[in-house]
Amino acid sequence: MNLMEGKIAIVTGAAMGIGRASSILLALHGAKVVISDINADKAQETATMIRENSGECIVVITDVAQDLEVKQLIEKTIETYGKIDVLYNNVGVAIGGSVVETSEVNWHRVMDINLGGIFRGCKYAIPHMINNGGGSIVNTSSVQALTGFEGWAAYAASKGGIISLTRQVAAEYAKHSIRVNCIAPGTIMTPMNEKIFDELENPQELIEKWNNMHPIGRFGQPEEIAQIGLFLASEMSSFITGQCIVADGGVTIKAEK
Repeated sequence: MNLMEGKIAIVTGAAMGIGRASSILLALHGAKVVISDINADKAQETATMIRENSGECIVVITDVAQDLEVKQLIEKTIETYGKIDVLYNNVGVAIGGSVVETSEVNWHRVMDINLGGIFRGCKYAIPHMINNGGGSIVNTSSVQALTGFEGWAAYAASKGGIISLTRQVAAEYAKHSIRVNCIAPGTIMTPMNEKIFDELENPQELIEKWNNMHPIGRFGQPEEIAQIGLFLASEMSSFITGQCIVADGGVTIKAEK
């Protein structure tokens, strides 16, 4: 069943991880996908994977921290496909540090990409969704928006802001048949997390700790989050808006020992 037949979907952070898995799945279900990322080589890899499965897509290199580039992403989508049905704001960056350790530069970088990127995407996509009679916006938050992890002050703050912004935009534009929801994943085995492990002398210790943190006993996979993104993007979730879907392997239900 092609849940997204005839739909146009923009996915930011689509070069790797959750964004890549989501782009591929949306295309498999019939969507024409606009692959947005700052990493041109990896974005083209995603496009190749989609086309090898007879899907249709274009690549638009975008830095979501730059207002003009996000505006151009939306304009290129309209120029190519004439409308926007789905905006999947997935791009994110993780820079560790407590509030004491985090520099002003890193604080603003995390906020400008993780939260600011969603603000800009919504700002420029929503007018076109209104003209099109509605649409679905999916934002990637994190379990860190819901529970405290030591050493991730800026990241947690940005992801908490995403939930609040999701609810505000959902309330404001429901009258235009625009649904806005977000996903709060637990630890997902993505290149972003792999980079964290690669920078450690003893990565296995952290990997084991994070695995044990999830009652389900393991990390999640990008494809598992992509399934939720497809659900929220499609008419299967037509009566859901302003919600945060938690997919964390049980992290937020686990009592401290």
